[in-house]
Amino acid sequence: MLHLSLCRLCCRQPAHSKPLSDKEREMPTRFIRADILAQTAYPKPDIPNHFILLDSAAPSFSLPEDMRRQWADALAEAPLDRTANAAENEVQAALRAALPIPENAQIVLGNGAEELVRLLAWLTAQPDAAVLALEPCSGMYRRAAELCRMAYTGIALNDDFSPNLTALFAAIEQKQPALLFLSHPNRATGTPIARADLEEIARRAEGIVVVDETCAADAEHSFIAQAGQPENLVVLRSFDSIGLGGIRTGYAVGSPLVMNELAKLLPPRPVNGLSLCAARFALQHADTFRQNAEQLAAERTRVAAALAELAETQVLDGQAHFLTVRLPDAPSAFERLKENGILVKNLHGRHALLHNCLRIAIGTPEQNDGVVQGVQQAVAEYLARKNGGGHCPADLSQKLFYATLCYVAALSLLSLWIGLAFGHI
Repeated sequence: MLHLSLCRLCCRQPAHSKPLSDKEREMPTRFIRADILAQTAYPKPDIPNHFILLDSAAPSFSLPEDMRRQWADALAEAPLDRTANAAENEVQAALRAALPIPENAQIVLGNGAEELVRLLAWLTAQPDAAVLALEPCSGMYRRAAELCRMAYTGIALNDDFSPNLTALFAAIEQKQPALLFLSHPNRATGTPIARADLEEIARRAEGIVVVDETCAADAEHSFIAQAGQPENLVVLRSFDSIGLGGIRTGYAVGSPLVMNELAKLLPPRPVNGLSLCAARFALQHADTFRQNAEQLAAERTRVAAALAELAETQVLDGQAHFLTVRLPDAPSAFERLKENGILVKNLHGRHALLHNCLRIAIGTPEQNDGVVQGVQQAVAEYLARKNGGGHCPADLSQKLFYATLCYVAALSLLSLWIGLAFGHI
C-alpha cells in the first residue's frame, strides 16, 4: 500500500498542465511527467584523460601496490552468480566495528548517498509536504524534493557560513518540514555544524532531520554516535568520504522507527556484490585510509597557507578534504587552471555566498603544487589588468609582441603602396 500510494502521489498531473496537441499525443513522451521533461539531466562534461581531477568534494586516494594486489584477490573471490546476502550483513557489522554507531540504531545501505537522499524524499512525500535545507548545499536536496513534488525552501547561511538559526527556526515553525537536510561539513564550504546547534535544530524540528556527513572524514567531530537519538535524527554517510567514490556505496544510520520504513523502498539487494566486497575490504584496512586522511589534512594545511598569502584571496576555514577559496576573479582562475590541465569546481554564480569562489579538492603534493602555481598565475594576471598594465603574464606579453609586429608590418606595406602610387619609388 505504501508503494502504491507514493506512486499515485508522484504521478499525479499538475493542475496547470495544458491539453496535448495531436502531434504530442502521438509521441511516447506524453506518458512522461511534464515536470521531468522540463528538467535537464545532470551534466557529464567530456574531460580529457590527461586532466588532473580536483573538482570533487571527496578526497583522492591511491592504494599502495601491496594493497592493490590484496584488493584484487578479494574481488576475485566475490561470488558473481548470486546476490550478496552475507556480504551486506558483513559490511554492516564492519561499520559497527569501525564507527561509534549506537547499538539500537539501524543501518540502511544504498548505491551512494544520492540514492538515499532520493529515497528519504520519497519516504516523506505526502501532499503539501515541505523540505528545508541550509544553503549553499548539494543540489540533490532540491532535485529530490522536486521529483517528489515537495515544496523546497533553502535557508541561506550567515555571511561567516555558520547556520542562520533565527531564519531556520522561523522556517521550521512556518513550514513544518517533513525533511530537513544539514550538511556537515558543508559540501560547498567545508564549514561544520556545532553540536549545540544540531541539538537545538533536532529538538525544534518534528520531521526527519538528515545530517549529511558525506564529507566528514576529516571533520573534528561527527554525529554518527547520536544517530537515532532523538528518533528523527538520521546520519547519512558514504565511502566517497575516504576516497572510494567509485564503489558507489552509501549508508544511512537512524532509529528503527525510520530505518525500517526506509528499507521498504529499497530493492531486495540494493548494493551489488563487488561494491560490498570493496567496502568490506576498506573497513578491514581502516588504518590505511585513516593515515591517508591525515596526510591529506596536512596537505590541506600547506596549500591553504600558500594560497592565503596571495593578494585579495580568502581561504575559508573548513574541515573537509577540499579548500574553498574566494579569489578576486574566480572564473578567470578556473580557466587558467583548465589551461594547465587541472579541473576544480567553479562555485561562482551558484549561490550569492559563493561569489568568486572555487572548491579545490586536495590531491597529491605534486598536484597541489600545480594548483598553487595556477592560482598564483591567475591572481597575477588579475592584478596586471586591475593596475592597467604593469607586468604582463607571459602569454599576454607574447600576444602583444605579435600584435606589434603585425602593426609595424601593416605600416610598412602602407608606406610602400603610397610610394608606388605617387611615384616616389
